[in-house]
Amino acid sequence: MSFTPNTTAAIPVGRADLAEIEPNLAGAGLSIGIVMARFNKDVGEGLLSGCAHELKRLGVTDVTLATVPGALEIPLTLQTMAQSGRFDALVALGCVIRGETYHFEIVSNESSRGVTDVQLTTGIPIANAVLTVENDDQAEVRMTQKGMEAAQCAVEMANLQQMLRKAAK
Repeated sequence: MSFTPNTTAAIPVGRADLAEIEPNLAGAGLSIGIVMARFNKDVGEGLLSGCAHELKRLGVTDVTLATVPGALEIPLTLQTMAQSGRFDALVALGCVIRGETYHFEIVSNESSRGVTDVQLTTGIPIANAVLTVENDDQAEVRMTQKGMEAAQCAVEMANLQQMLRKAAK
């Protein structure tokens, strides 16, 4: 049995043929909420430092920080903030370090699932910068950069969502 490709179905399309939405990292006028877990506080503070510095560099001046005990408490606080209607985007900051028990997997998976659920349920973008690492050294190496990337993600996604909502009207 031989296969003959359908040549009419393969129409070459380049990026120039697409109406591409360019990333927008202009943060002026945006309101960003941050939820930071206090467990593994030094790493959380490092994430926050990178995030706050980058938000400021991008022009965001309206930033609200809420802290919670640990990673499992992040989603509920994000949900409350998202439902307030006050924020254009949110950021989740925290760190879960692998230990000797199954608890690492539960906290990592459920925190991540909760963050995703809030984002999809509310339509408010959430940059998830809850690190899941093997040890303190891995966390320290990643914390500042991941905080900065979370800020960029939050601003870009807030702008994208605003643009898509306006285009749908």
